[in-house]
Amino acid sequence: MSYTAPVKDMLFDIRHLAGIDEIAKIPGFEEAGFDTAQAVLEECAKFNEGVVAPLNVEGDRNPSSWKDGKVTTTPGFKEAFRQYGEGGWQGLQHPQDFGGQGLPKTIGAACGEILNSANLSFALCPLLTDGAIEALLTAGSDELKATYLEKLVSGQWTGTMNLTEPQAGSDLALVRTRAEPQPDGSYKIFGTKIFITYGEHDMADNIVHLVLARVVGAPEGVKGISLFVCPKFMVNKDGSLGARNDAHCVSIEHKLGIKASPTAVLQFGDHGGAVGYIVGQENRGLEYMFIMMNAARYAVGVQGIAIAERSYQHAVAYAKDRVQSRPVDGSMNTSAPIIHHPDVKRMLMTMRAYTEGCRAMASVAASAYDAAHHHPDAEVRKQNAAFYEFMVPLVKGFSTEMSLEVTSLGVQVHGGMGFIEETGAAQYYRDAKILTIYEGTTAIQANDLVGRKTARDGGQTAKGIAAQIEKTEAELGKRSSAEAKAMAKRLSAARKAFLDVVDFVAGNTKASPNAVFAGSVPYLMLAGNLVAGWQLARSLLVAEDLLAKNEDAGFMKAKIATARFYADHILSKAPGIRDSIVEGADSVTALAIEAF
Repeated sequence: MSYTAPVKDMLFDIRHLAGIDEIAKIPGFEEAGFDTAQAVLEECAKFNEGVVAPLNVEGDRNPSSWKDGKVTTTPGFKEAFRQYGEGGWQGLQHPQDFGGQGLPKTIGAACGEILNSANLSFALCPLLTDGAIEALLTAGSDELKATYLEKLVSGQWTGTMNLTEPQAGSDLALVRTRAEPQPDGSYKIFGTKIFITYGEHDMADNIVHLVLARVVGAPEGVKGISLFVCPKFMVNKDGSLGARNDAHCVSIEHKLGIKASPTAVLQFGDHGGAVGYIVGQENRGLEYMFIMMNAARYAVGVQGIAIAERSYQHAVAYAKDRVQSRPVDGSMNTSAPIIHHPDVKRMLMTMRAYTEGCRAMASVAASAYDAAHHHPDAEVRKQNAAFYEFMVPLVKGFSTEMSLEVTSLGVQVHGGMGFIEETGAAQYYRDAKILTIYEGTTAIQANDLVGRKTARDGGQTAKGIAAQIEKTEAELGKRSSAEAKAMAKRLSAARKAFLDVVDFVAGNTKASPNAVFAGSVPYLMLAGNLVAGWQLARSLLVAEDLLAKNEDAGFMKAKIATARFYADHILSKAPGIRDSIVEGADSVTALAIEAF
């Protein structure tokens, strides 16, 4: 099944919702307006459709393999990754000082979706490298930056994130990997790390591991964790590669999905100690690692959108081609393509609406990130930073959970053939499952939303977003179309449900934490549903205006219809979720643990 990047929809979001031409007014982004976005996305689509996407099925059927400490990736991956690096795609949104192109995240995120739709397993390698680059840019010494950044930005070297250990899953307070200071200022690293994405592979000359470890004598718990750069090969003063470091892959996992992506078990220090270099200051490693984590969480949300888009395209193509049964309205006397059947249309519209809503939400969040990091006005930076931080758990949590629903529907559209691997629908479903788990499960995203993003400020950021949504409702209220009226009704009900939950969370987290956290994931799902619906409401307003000018009528009518469907079928769920949280907390905590 071929893949066609949804460039037109992405550019609609980037221009009309994310406001790329406003981003282009920020110093340093002057050349990054709409025309640049269009040129970059079209070139990105061309590369990924032609080079990366054709390797997706091959990676599932012929995944990476491990032998004698070495990992061999799927045939074709190494050459595709070389072309990816040479095309400048790894450095798209990284600083020009280190060989990047310095483009805004608003453009980079759309390119990330295209890459992940083309081949989720392949895309994981540059995703982790992006995180390593961000961490070094933020906390690395000048020497570390000079040694590693240019090669990472160029794609010649790749990066990894080493948090998890066999006894320490998401609870990083239990990390035992130790670091012993050396007279020359380096450290010797000893320990085992698991679930390391692209921890070993044959696609790059060197792998730069960022490793959480405890310096000997450090405090217990998360306050005693430091971050280290631990390269696969040592780097000489002239930048050439030296001896092999004492960091080795001892196995890779056999997984449900993303099979082409090698998930490694790495052993540090079995032969005298792996040489590591501290990033920033001792005992601040978790703080630095969260820079990588936040970048990765947003990127994983984009992966959810990407796999949903790929599944949707596959399902639509099948539904147009598969002939079975007469239409229920008697409009045809013979069997028809299944896309004529109302329930198939419902499933396809659900897939489309979820995907477009989450894409719009992610695009707006990326724009806020750009303003938060680069706008010259401190107050504008502060407001956008608060908005972006609130968006991260929604983009990650809601978009990945929706990708499971969408890819499941993709299998369902295929019927029995969807359960057969040869059709390809099942791969998207299997690949999507990891997205709700890694870089923090949905519950961890929800805990973040409750604790750091809602309870901490008494719900003020959440209420500020709701106030912006209310302004969109007012704009919808001025319109006469049935679509605008329906969207206004559903958006208002969802916003009020959201505000009820915000008050419940802000008012009860300290006094009744079990009651609040019992509804944390439903709260995240309600918030994500609302914000995605809000962006589709904004899309509806823009599309109506452009339709009145007769601009691309077919696309605009589809945009309006999709927004209306989202309002009626998805946004309408919000009040019920509110009830389950505010009035249903007791039923979650009522059953004694012993009863299980």
